[in-house]
Amino acid sequence: MTVPRIDLYSDTQTRPTPGMRCAMAEAEVGDEQRGEDPTVNRLTEKVSKLLEKEAAVFLPSGTMCNEIAYRVHCERGDEIILDKTGHALHFEAGAPAVLAGAMTRTVAGTNGIFTAEQVTAAIRQPNRYHPRSRLLSVENTSNLGGGAVWPIARIGEVTTAARENGLATHMDGARLLNAVVASGISAADYAAPFDSVWIDLSKGLGAPVGAVLAGSSEFIDRAWRFKHQFGGAMRQSGIIAAAGLYALDKHVGRLADDHATARRFAQTLAQISGVRIDPDDVETNMVYFEISASGLDAQEVAERLLKRGVRIGAVDRYRMRAVTHLDVDRSGVEEAAEVLSNVMSL
Repeated sequence: MTVPRIDLYSDTQTRPTPGMRCAMAEAEVGDEQRGEDPTVNRLTEKVSKLLEKEAAVFLPSGTMCNEIAYRVHCERGDEIILDKTGHALHFEAGAPAVLAGAMTRTVAGTNGIFTAEQVTAAIRQPNRYHPRSRLLSVENTSNLGGGAVWPIARIGEVTTAARENGLATHMDGARLLNAVVASGISAADYAAPFDSVWIDLSKGLGAPVGAVLAGSSEFIDRAWRFKHQFGGAMRQSGIIAAAGLYALDKHVGRLADDHATARRFAQTLAQISGVRIDPDDVETNMVYFEISASGLDAQEVAERLLKRGVRIGAVDRYRMRAVTHLDVDRSGVEEAAEVLSNVMSL
């Protein structure tokens, strides 16, 4: 298998830094499931304070955060309203149906960002024959929306519409801290209108594993039951929680570097014949571009790139996605653009 020299497939491709590895090796540990792991406890307290929620729980993955939240908020057959690009809809293996027993109802936002009017229109009127509209789920930043950042005013509008109609609210904050760095708006302000919210530690923050789900004390108490039920219970997990603490202390501010690198990559791509991209669309660390004008298939281009040491994902037949992170600097994306230019001219 070819190991890429420049890996832009996702920010999940980050590897622990030497400082992070040291923190992991020196972590105090205990039985996390009994609440006795001091490092896990420090992490959940830190995230609770960051998001200004009463409590939090450490989980192995962001997918588990979403699915536990859905299970807590929804009864079997309830309906979750989310954008048609939502991560839970496309990349969680049908888990809302399997694990929460919930249906999904999509709205067609712009770059993953929808309106209060769309939320209101999607909410079903009470009827014994209909699913019950129960939860509004917002993804910030929006992955398939190109890493778009939700305007804080829009968040207020859609969550108000949900609450006025008796719905709970949930934020998929996998890349919430990218939104924070890009907008200058605090994580707590983004999280305030939501009953539950989580952040991922293993994407731009660079930890090897883990995410933290936050909400009210009652919500987290119920979440713990489903954490165990879904197979997420851990023991001496302070070793991995230490990586999350290190990331929150050392790696949040540097997300701005990833955003700048992504914009530089987009500007360079815009000069390549056969590539279509507007660099102004790049808000955070995701760069989506289209290659239909080249007559080439995205998967074919991805394979050519990988043979030359560059990995970029094929989203569909003609669209590709590159994601910047702490293991790829400006010189890396400039080299990647040069390689892309070469393989598209073959």
